[in-house]
Amino acid sequence: MKNIEAIPSSFSAKKNCLKEKIILVTGAGDGIGRCAAMTFASYGATVLLLGKTESKLNAVYDEIVQKQWPQPALLPFDLKSTDPEQYKIIAKVITENFGQLDGLLHNAGILGDRTSIESYKPNRWMETLQINLNAPLLLTQALLPLLKNGRHASIIFTSSGVGRTGRAYWGAYGVSKFATEGLMETLAEELVETTKIRVNCINPGPTRTTMRAQAYPGENPESLKTPEQLMQTYLYLMSDESIQVTGQSFDAQK
Repeated sequence: MKNIEAIPSSFSAKKNCLKEKIILVTGAGDGIGRCAAMTFASYGATVLLLGKTESKLNAVYDEIVQKQWPQPALLPFDLKSTDPEQYKIIAKVITENFGQLDGLLHNAGILGDRTSIESYKPNRWMETLQINLNAPLLLTQALLPLLKNGRHASIIFTSSGVGRTGRAYWGAYGVSKFATEGLMETLAEELVETTKIRVNCINPGPTRTTMRAQAYPGENPESLKTPEQLMQTYLYLMSDESIQVTGQSFDAQK
C-alpha cells in the first residue's frame, strides 16, 4: 500500500505566500474549487477561474475584486471537450496575457453513476472518465510550457479514498481516481529531473459539497468539514514551502 502524506504539523500559511503567482483552478465556480480560488487570491495569487457555468465564475470574480485581492481572470470552458486544440486555445490565452503559470489545481470532477460495473451505461462511463481524467491530461499537456516558465510551479490533482482501495458501486468515479493517482506519479517522475515543476494529489475526504450530498443523500452535512477547513493542505502544496515535494498523495483530513 502506498504511503499517504499529511502536511507538516508546524505549517501555517504566511500572509502573501502566493504573491505574484499565477494559479489556474478548474471547477472554480463552486465547492472546493471556489474556496481554493478565493483562498489563493487572499494569499496574493492572481487566480484564473475555469469552469463551465459563467454565472458562477462571475460571482467568484466579483467577490475577489470586492475584497481588493489581485484581479482574477475568467476562463469559461466545458471539460467535456475532447478536442486537444480547445485546450491549446486556453494555453494561448494565458500565454498572451500572463506569459507563465505557477500553479494548476485540477479540482473539477463529476460523480457519475453509483451503480455496478455490469450495469454502468457506456455513455456515462465515458463522460465521467473524460471530465475526471482525460480533461486534466489534455489541460496539463497544453499548459506544461507555461508551467515550465513558472517559478517552482505546482500541479495538484484531486484524488479520493475510493481511488486507493476499490469499492463496489463507485464505478467510473473510483476508476478515474485510481487513474489520477497513476497519472500524478508518472508525470512527477517525468518532470522531477528536468524541470522545477512538482506534481502531487490531494484527497479532500468527506467534505460539505454538492457532490458529497449526491453520493450520500442521507448524510447530515453538518457532520462534515467545510472546504475552508481543508485549505492549509492546498496552500502548503501551492506555496514554496513544498518545492521539494513531488509524486506524493496527501489527505486533507486526518
